[in-house]
Amino acid sequence: MINKTSILFFVLLTSITTSLLAQEYKAGIANWQNLDFVEDGVHGLSTEKAYRTLLKNKQGETVIVAVIDGGVQTDHEDLKDVMWVNQGEVAGNGIDDDGNGYIDDIHGWNFLGNADGENVRYDNLELVRLLRELQPKYISVLPSTPLDEKEKRAFNEYQKMTTDYMAKLKQARRGELNYGMLKEVIDSIVVSIGEPTPTAAQFRNYKAKNKNESRALRIVQSEVEEKGFEKFYEELDEAFEYYSNQLKYHLNMDFDSRHIVGDNYEDSSERIYGNADIEGPDGKHGTHVAGIIGAVRNNSIGMNGVADHVLIMGVRAVPDGDERDKDVANAIRYAADNGAKVINMSFGKAYVKDKQVVDDAVQYAMEKDVLLIHAAGNDSKDNDEISSYPNPIYVDSLGFNQGKGEAWIEVGATSWDENDLIASFSNYGKQTVDLFAPGVDIYSTVPDSEYDELSGTSMAAPTVAGLAAIIRSYYPRFTAVEVKDIILRSVVKIDNKVKIRQDNTNKRVYLSDISITGGIANAYKAIELADKLYKDK
Repeated sequence: MINKTSILFFVLLTSITTSLLAQEYKAGIANWQNLDFVEDGVHGLSTEKAYRTLLKNKQGETVIVAVIDGGVQTDHEDLKDVMWVNQGEVAGNGIDDDGNGYIDDIHGWNFLGNADGENVRYDNLELVRLLRELQPKYISVLPSTPLDEKEKRAFNEYQKMTTDYMAKLKQARRGELNYGMLKEVIDSIVVSIGEPTPTAAQFRNYKAKNKNESRALRIVQSEVEEKGFEKFYEELDEAFEYYSNQLKYHLNMDFDSRHIVGDNYEDSSERIYGNADIEGPDGKHGTHVAGIIGAVRNNSIGMNGVADHVLIMGVRAVPDGDERDKDVANAIRYAADNGAKVINMSFGKAYVKDKQVVDDAVQYAMEKDVLLIHAAGNDSKDNDEISSYPNPIYVDSLGFNQGKGEAWIEVGATSWDENDLIASFSNYGKQTVDLFAPGVDIYSTVPDSEYDELSGTSMAAPTVAGLAAIIRSYYPRFTAVEVKDIILRSVVKIDNKVKIRQDNTNKRVYLSDISITGGIANAYKAIELADKLYKDK
């Protein structure tokens, strides 16, 4: 039964649907991220063209790419043959055979679990964790309360965080209510139609019983027309679950799952904890990322990854919620210590607890000649203006700039649709985002040996990680910084203005206004440049 509060849902439905459900709905072109603009009409990576021409009859070396994420299915039909195997470890014997401190780490390591096999799935936002620490000290502070300068700064930050938290809480409550109401109305309509998966025509022919149904029909008809009812309802369900999980876990001050891990969380120098379950309870995101990088090419199943001579190392450090700095730092160190030459990081957050521990790990990896690829974020924001973590800017204990890690590429997302080239959700930044890469409607591997299309800068980063792996495979004498330089120098420049979202409105800008290179990553041009430079090296 729909109550009067359902009206609230319809007031804001259009804007919410646009922001979450209606991101790039039109069906993309299969494998478009690997296609070429001249040959195929989409600004893909030109991977297939590069393999067919520049890399034909060339032999590459195997490159290990670490996927720091929420989990990877190791026995996926399109990934099992490209999973990294720790040759120094004997599977399942409960012994740390290679002495690296991690027992049975055959395909990688999970920093979100314990030795008994229990795993963290959900966690808070970093904002919530920080507020939970600060509240006991500052919740009762009055304007007349004496504070020293350090305490005043901390109190000001606490107030800003509290404002941010309340805004997020309001949005989550509104989102859960609105999507819940939409689900309820549509469920009622489906029952009335008498068909579990109605067609667009059946929705058009349905006579609305009230204003709520009439408004819902306007939405569902166009969505079902484009993608079918099952896909639409799946995305609607995911949207409802997204906001529900925010309220249950991400923004819930009373929820704290860290006890599952059993580490001394305040000791950021602690390295040895977790377990060998690198898929965890929800490996969809990480499995999708892994497939983009290195799913077996040309095996007549699934899809083609970007890199051909690659091994995927799974390092689980990202829960459903914000990742923790200690885990990220340890994941980076684990990858670097175990031979990864490229690390993909499709995650990020707005607040940080211990930036220095991550900075130290980033610096450690770069000293081992590792190239780090990071997703710019999906908030339609300017990263020059907002804080985003992790990032390559080193700071001291007071937060002052101490330099920049050079072997780092920050990636924004593009669409297959030239009229909407920059993904509507993608972050950008003239000083902070290096380039853009395919990140909309990317078809890739997901758990249970299935495949699905996902969108995000999380999908754009691994296309660049795959490209970096190609260069490191076929031109192994290049350093991480040299590989970055080749990728950035070889972008396809876009002369026309592109549309971006800024302050909830559309704005047209040049790509050079929103990125360092003003271009889109391109494997063909990168390999062409690498080949030329390698001969002189």
